[in-house]
Amino acid sequence: MARVAFILLCHKDPDAVLDQVARLTAAGDYVAIHFDASADPADYRRITAGLADNPSVAFVKRRVKCGWGAWSLVEATLRTLQVALSAFDRATHFYMVSGDCMPIKSALYAHRFLDESDRDYIESFDFFDSDWIKTGFREERLIYRHYFNERTQKRRFYAAFAVQKRFGITRPLPPGIQVMIGSQWWCLRRRSVEAVLDFTRKRPDVTRFFRTTWIPDETFFQTLVRHLVPGREIENRTLTFLMFSDYGMPVSFYNDQEDLLLAQDALFARKISPDATRLKQALGALYVSDRTDFTISNEGRTLFRFLTERGRTGRRFAPRFWEAETAIGPGRALRIIVCKKWHVAKRLTEAIRRHTEIPAFDYLFNEEDTPLPDMGGIEKSLGKRGRHRRAFLRMLFDHERAEQAVICLDTSSLDLIADFHADRADVRLLEIECDLGDDYLIGHAIRVGLAGPQTSPATFARLLPTIRRDMTHERDAIRDARFKNAGRLRETARDQENAAAIAAFLEVDDATALTLAQTPHLFVD
Repeated sequence: MARVAFILLCHKDPDAVLDQVARLTAAGDYVAIHFDASADPADYRRITAGLADNPSVAFVKRRVKCGWGAWSLVEATLRTLQVALSAFDRATHFYMVSGDCMPIKSALYAHRFLDESDRDYIESFDFFDSDWIKTGFREERLIYRHYFNERTQKRRFYAAFAVQKRFGITRPLPPGIQVMIGSQWWCLRRRSVEAVLDFTRKRPDVTRFFRTTWIPDETFFQTLVRHLVPGREIENRTLTFLMFSDYGMPVSFYNDQEDLLLAQDALFARKISPDATRLKQALGALYVSDRTDFTISNEGRTLFRFLTERGRTGRRFAPRFWEAETAIGPGRALRIIVCKKWHVAKRLTEAIRRHTEIPAFDYLFNEEDTPLPDMGGIEKSLGKRGRHRRAFLRMLFDHERAEQAVICLDTSSLDLIADFHADRADVRLLEIECDLGDDYLIGHAIRVGLAGPQTSPATFARLLPTIRRDMTHERDAIRDARFKNAGRLRETARDQENAAAIAAFLEVDDATALTLAQTPHLFVD
């Protein structure tokens, strides 16, 4: 069975370190510790004294003063790996953790998981072709030499960078090396760690190169593992569940998020808040338990993004130039069906195409694969359609040789609805009001990734009211805008009432409107 040697880099909170190491070693695993040389010596003495009698613990004697974004973090990791390899002959895997990490599965589950798949788990995306880096330096991390720490020597860091950039003092990448990037929280097999350490001895030029790159803990191991290990033996992900806010800061987890953490497809999570004492106790007890019946729904990141983005949608202060100068066209009639249940709106547009001569299109601004004619490429992506929305609709009218057309929009598309109403075209709105039952909301949550087929009923009980309020808010925002020529179809209304709304919306005769209102199974989920 797998035995894990945890590579623990820490610099504070000796009590938390002692607790963490006790939990990990109690399950039969090992811990190799590097305690930052710049930290309080008293804390280091307390840790070494507290763990002196634990045979499953080893310490790095030649410690390094670590700095964020600097080579010292990689150097500390390499030294800790060397100690772990020497001290723990039975260790099969080496797992990088920090003092803020906690297990979210039992050791029994983790060992079985590692036994079932003979792979390394490490993020390793192409440095130049991927979008892993969201902001800030990119190639500047590599082609320039960074001798100073950006956090503690900011003026020197940027002065040295400015000089190199001004005089074009760049350097090539090491020969034969494709630089990769990814999370520093990896889990590697023993032979992969041995290969990495052997490579550092054979290729000192590569080590010298990374010594003066910026944030090398996101590139060094990611590059070497991908260079040394066959791709089929690498799973391009981390086994540590972590999330970042839209400000680029790591998200901390608290006592009320235990269920969410246990449902993620990972073995550890980071960062657990120092104040989450109840969560820490529960996760610590979990690791040494025999529990293996975990239900993986893996909706954590999607759910976090959904909840944090609510209420943050901004509005531009002015239209873009192509929106200001392009109109759908005076005299043209744009008919907009607004409905959260896309299948209901699509049934109505299909009926419109079948019973009238009016061109009707589905969610062309919300759904990538909506059937559309060839219009020179502008129809290829949602991004292009949205950026050139009025020009796109004008071209659609021209292509259909029609003066009237129907489109569908999601209730979240208030900005599009407002923009089209500001056009000189004759714009009318038909809202389809549907029942938002629990079954539909559960299906919606699964479709958009907020939940999975295995999500627990308790999680759904907390999630569904939030989704329902969100959808209701979108509907109310459209009504509060008080758009002219707006009608409404109701699931609970009589056919004659809905037919009257359709007749006013499409300007068709009463018989045709009634036929459309009586579309078979119109509101069925």
